[in-house]
Amino acid sequence: MAYAEIITDLKRIVGKENVLASEEDRKVYSYDGTSNWAHKPDVVVFPTETEHVEAVLKLANEKRIPVTPRGGGTNLSGGSVPIRGGIALVMTKMDKILAIHPANLSARVQAGVVLMDLQTTLAAEKLFFPPDPQSFLGATIGGIIAENAGGPVCLKYGVTKQYILGLKAVLPTGKTLEFGGSTVKNVVGYDLVSLITGSEGTLAVVTEAVLRLIPMPATRKTIIALFDDLPKAGETVGKILDAGTIPAKIELLDNWVVRSINRITGMGLPEDVAAMLMFECDGMEEVVEHDSSKVIDVCKGMGATKVIEAKDQQEAQTYWKARSAGFAAIFGAAPTVLSEDVAVPRTRMAEFIKRVMDICRKADLEVTVIGHAGDGNLHPSVMTDEKDPAHFEKAQKAVDEIIEAAVEFGGVLSGEHGIGLEKQKFMRRTQEPTFIEIMKQIKSIFDPNGILNPGKIWED
Repeated sequence: MAYAEIITDLKRIVGKENVLASEEDRKVYSYDGTSNWAHKPDVVVFPTETEHVEAVLKLANEKRIPVTPRGGGTNLSGGSVPIRGGIALVMTKMDKILAIHPANLSARVQAGVVLMDLQTTLAAEKLFFPPDPQSFLGATIGGIIAENAGGPVCLKYGVTKQYILGLKAVLPTGKTLEFGGSTVKNVVGYDLVSLITGSEGTLAVVTEAVLRLIPMPATRKTIIALFDDLPKAGETVGKILDAGTIPAKIELLDNWVVRSINRITGMGLPEDVAAMLMFECDGMEEVVEHDSSKVIDVCKGMGATKVIEAKDQQEAQTYWKARSAGFAAIFGAAPTVLSEDVAVPRTRMAEFIKRVMDICRKADLEVTVIGHAGDGNLHPSVMTDEKDPAHFEKAQKAVDEIIEAAVEFGGVLSGEHGIGLEKQKFMRRTQEPTFIEIMKQIKSIFDPNGILNPGKIWED
């Protein structure tokens, strides 16, 4: 398709300063947080109001132009890669916090608001929005909704869908609808808010959201437990929950990540440990003291070689920043990193970790395991180089085995990153054909011409 006329129309809709079409600009928006998917859009468009999104989608629908919605590009499944070309619809200029209602514990925001900016603003009101993906410095609310994002606090607080009261979204035909509302209770018809949340940008383009907020906990305490056995650290998680306490966060880091944290931050953590568990307990002071005591007792009883309590919030923050640095280190550790996102029942987490280690040991592959251990959501990451075909093929085969093991153990293909492009073959392999067919039928109702984020979830 010749895009010259289309680009002229798009400039008329959003302003010429909000349309990019050079080779360099198109390349910038050809990839996301994954390391092995890229495809250039034909044009990049930045709407600044809902009416822009309406007009762009109406034009694209009439001309049958693919449209890929995009936020901060931190997606880790290829979901925001414009695999069919067309328009990359980048929502980052719609970045206003429209209203905060402390009495209603809610806020209305545009889709391009960066999570960290939102949390900073809410902190002044002693409120917070629980979903906390580790890409919070760049992730936008629209992307978080599209992926039904999680993060460390999911164990106690749940995932994004529990915190979306209402949405303003534009259908692929260009029609804007308001889904849900601003009240916690709402049983008016089908729950279309939850349907759109986690739909990976395939059903509608979210432009605004009404978020459910929670008062900021009065007290927090961070605890670090070191283990000389990685599966044993995984087993400890279930024991802590059996003890009747639910920390806000339980994070698992293996030896590779601990050493990487030391290299990046100079924190001086013991490098001979096989694994590190990080806990955050929050709530009223007496509850935090009770829960922290339980965590420490269980970790010691499970053979932790050392247990460290952060002496204050400044030290605690240093530990959690190190956790984020560890994940960043993984993606810089090899030319290509196949980082997976699976979730298994907590009771089988130790067994699953052993299987991951065995798979990669047999294939002579370097692997690291990090994850939100409290809810069984782990991220095994295999180091490889796609420019070395033999090694890359070996790594891909190992990743396939890892994902198959997660399903074998009663887990799921994705805990928080979505299907996107990464896991389509597993979607077809592990899900009932009827399940996929129902999704296709829902898609056709919302998007009869198949223009919105095509090529994702179930497609080849």
